[in-house]
Amino acid sequence: MERTIQKSLPVGAGSWVTVDVYGDPGAPGLVVVPGAMSDARGWEGVAAAIGAWPSVAVVNRRGRTPSGPLTSTYSLRAEVEDLGVVLDAFPGTEALFGWSYGGLIALLAAGERPLPHVIAYEPVIRPFGLDVLPDLRAAEEAGDLDAVVEIVHRRIAGLDAAVVEALRADREGWEALRRLAGPACAELAALYGDAVPEALAGRADRVDLIVGELNRGRAPYGTAFEEVARRVAVARTEVHVLPGQGHVAHLQAPGELARSLDGLAAVRADPPAAVRWAPDNFPAA
Repeated sequence: MERTIQKSLPVGAGSWVTVDVYGDPGAPGLVVVPGAMSDARGWEGVAAAIGAWPSVAVVNRRGRTPSGPLTSTYSLRAEVEDLGVVLDAFPGTEALFGWSYGGLIALLAAGERPLPHVIAYEPVIRPFGLDVLPDLRAAEEAGDLDAVVEIVHRRIAGLDAAVVEALRADREGWEALRRLAGPACAELAALYGDAVPEALAGRADRVDLIVGELNRGRAPYGTAFEEVARRVAVARTEVHVLPGQGHVAHLQAPGELARSLDGLAAVRADPPAAVRWAPDNFPAA
């Protein structure tokens, strides 16, 4: 489906968020919440390939162009409130999907308002990234976005030096990563600001949690996923493994991720028996 409109929505403290809508802007569908080091443009491939919902609304969270600044009052609570503004602007949303940090935001929102269906791909939670936070702060204070990008990719994502140097060699791609790096420190620090409740997504009717096969049981994404899954307080919860994928399936296999999401939409009216979280669901890969 094609992008049809872009909406701008005012949020707190003089900021705003934009939402890219694909498909029928008047029909309730799927709302997508990207995570850190990502923006709405990074989800074009997934949104365009989805066919099970009449519309896909991709949130461009604050701190990334053309949305507004983070502001001095930025927090995880602000993110949840921003998402509330988006959901109010798209009444009747059929499903809410969040990736990484966006997955945690979606699950928190589902603890505060009724939602029929929440999907989260490798949501993160503390102590995710705590060991690199001091160095990330130092790089941000020095205005060294190159260092921020390298810390995120080497020390959080675990990419080796050769892969990062290949990314750096692509000047256009590296500059895009530098732009996305601006909010990264504040977003990671927000995990250690507001307390996260022990029970997540308690007002959702159904929750689907997805982990990439390459990350299951492995730090940092797989272990964060397990902790989030343990906290989901919804009887109709299923866990899924996306074969052959890691954390950035939306960039490396957008069509495959879109098909997985379409498959979850197809069973929402008649879901299979729920699968609760247990350590044995996630053997080390």
